Amino acid sequence: MRRTASPLSLALFGVGVFLLVLAPLLAWYVEPRAKRTPVDIDQVTVFEGKGAYFDTGKVKTVRGVDLTVTRQVRGDVADSSDENAVWDVSTSVDPDKSLPAADPHDSLQWTMERWVTDRKTNAPVHCCDEAPYFEGEAYLKFPFDVERRTYRWWDNTLGATVPLKFSGIRKVQGYEGLLFTGTVKATKTGTRQVPGRLVGSKADQVLAEEWYANHGVELVADQRTGRIVYAQIGPRKTLRKPGSDKDAVVLLESRKIAFTADTQRKQVALADDDSGRLKLVGETLPLGAAGLGLLLGAVGVVLVVRGRERPAPEGAEEA
Repeated sequence: MRRTASPLSLALFGVGVFLLVLAPLLAWYVEPRAKRTPVDIDQVTVFEGKGAYFDTGKVKTVRGVDLTVTRQVRGDVADSSDENAVWDVSTSVDPDKSLPAADPHDSLQWTMERWVTDRKTNAPVHCCDEAPYFEGEAYLKFPFDVERRTYRWWDNTLGATVPLKFSGIRKVQGYEGLLFTGTVKATKTGTRQVPGRLVGSKADQVLAEEWYANHGVELVADQRTGRIVYAQIGPRKTLRKPGSDKDAVVLLESRKIAFTADTQRKQVALADDDSGRLKLVGETLPLGAAGLGLLLGAVGVVLVVRGRERPAPEGAEEA
């Protein structure tokens, strides 16, 4: 009798080897390339809260009103590339009386920005008609694989980065994320020509100083994707008479304006889906492939070694 390897044993061994090769390929090649900021994004997030704003019709600050911040982010696929993500960001601030705004120019405040970031690191890239120029590590999202440390968050109103420290774990709509917090002390951000009497000056017109502060910033980020599932801010924008250390007019203020419950649910659903995909290609499939590959390879080796007994040809010596 002589022993020969069966087709089944060779097939099992071959599949096992293939899976063992596939496992590190998924973990070290496919998964890192899946961690890329999307370019075909089109999302709306809404903040709501109580606050105050300067009513130009009444020429005074109105307090205790509902304020809504609406932000729409659209990816510019044509200008984006494998390396860079280009996002156009429209942000409007409205009291109830200007909602719904048929045109963002009808809002209390409206800005249009163009953000360009490295799709892998989330670092700013200064190209493609970026506006405004910005720095830092986080703004519309955090980098992938968020760490428990302080990040530099870009505050566009301030025109500078703000340190946000890691402040623990927080659940949003039942979903666990990393909480980062910070504040902005009152800082002069520019000047604006206004009637002197508005800021307590006897002059007809003065270049009043614009000041900005933030009572508190709270961001909850998904650890794996860096997506922000909850955001809360407390902006305060004021005017001061030139050289004064006291606020004369409150232009906008809210102690707490935050993602609505509906926005939280949508952001959590997106984070959960994206995180699940990354976990699948980075952990689940590689571990499964490695385990199954070892099992099938071992079975194949055993069958190859044992072989299958067949009668030896006439005239041949039996092994």
